[in-house]
Amino acid sequence: MRGVCALLGLVLVLAGCGRDRDRPVDRVESGRKVFARCANCHQVGPNARNIFGPELNGIVGRRAGGLPGYAYSPALRQAGFVWDEATLAAFLRDPQKVVPGNSMRFWGLSDDEQIADLLAYLRTHPGS
Repeated sequence: MRGVCALLGLVLVLAGCGRDRDRPVDRVESGRKVFARCANCHQVGPNARNIFGPELNGIVGRRAGGLPGYAYSPALRQAGFVWDEATLAAFLRDPQKVVPGNSMRFWGLSDDEQIADLLAYLRTHPGS
């Protein structure tokens, strides 16, 4: 019986079942690390302000190009959508494809896990 339990445990670990319950915390921490790439231009948190790029608190649900006090590119001001997680994920993958002519100088993230991690981190910074 012990051999069957060990085999079942190995199968669960290989399938990834053993780590999923810890993944949300890991995802946020991993997202914080991914956000370090963004932090040269963007801020989050209680004292976040617009710098080279707009602050990103509460980005989900915000109209694209709509944060007061930030001078967006004409492309983002005229984008005509509200950021949701699917649109943000697509934008993080290829900003110029989602909003052609935007002025964000970022080539994009190609790793779906990093994008998911970054979105998890951004969710921890709701709008005020």
